Amino acid sequence: MNNYLLKIVLLCTFFILFSSEILIPTTVFKPNTAGVVLSFDDDYINEWYATNQKLKKYSWKASFCVSKINTLTIFELKKLQELQKEGHEIAGHAYNHYNAVDFICDHSIEEYRQQEINPMLDLMNFYGINVTSFVYPYGSRNKKLDAALLQQFKIIRGRAFCETNPKKQGCYYDNKRLVFSFSIDDTHNHFNIPYLLKLLDYSKVNNKIVILNCHKTVNIVNGDYQTKNQTLELICKYIKKNNMKFYSLSDFTPQQYTILQ
Repeated sequence: MNNYLLKIVLLCTFFILFSSEILIPTTVFKPNTAGVVLSFDDDYINEWYATNQKLKKYSWKASFCVSKINTLTIFELKKLQELQKEGHEIAGHAYNHYNAVDFICDHSIEEYRQQEINPMLDLMNFYGINVTSFVYPYGSRNKKLDAALLQQFKIIRGRAFCETNPKKQGCYYDNKRLVFSFSIDDTHNHFNIPYLLKLLDYSKVNNKIVILNCHKTVNIVNGDYQTKNQTLELICKYIKKNNMKFYSLSDFTPQQYTILQ
């Protein structure tokens, strides 16, 4: 009797396995080289393009996270296309750059997608820009937004704030589809060159990828949300000197699945 029941259980298990869809994990992104993600937010296309000309000699790579694509000129769009052709990533940063959490206080998440995500993707696709990553404006996010947007993007990025210990800073890639970045804008409260070097040192020693973000790139800082080209060149020199690697957000494949039927 026991043998009979065992056979029934085995047959049922066999039937379930081979008659339904099963998700089998096949690939986990495990970087074997420490490095950096340099990401740039908003719509400073001309400044980013000029910075790229300065940093090409380092064979660098970056993620340019674009908002308000509907306001860009044809010349700016061509520059984005050229950056993509050179191997840089163009990521999404919303259509109108609304604060997502504030927006869904008065609207649904679906309305947010209809106003901020879908038109952005449609227009970027029209211009031949392939987008697989999304960056929250102002770093403003919550779990419900994450769940909705991870249906459309491979990876999404928020912001890491306020930790003084590099080990505890939340800006290292950890094989998850939600990542966080540390701002290197010159006027950011917690940014300074010695601390930046500590983040890079920690990444090098512990084989980590540190994720950094900034906005407008300039030679001389004269306002908020600006990063010196000198700072970016310092990072590039550090990466090359220490045999580290440049990554983009789209390089990360936290977990891929094969469907068995």
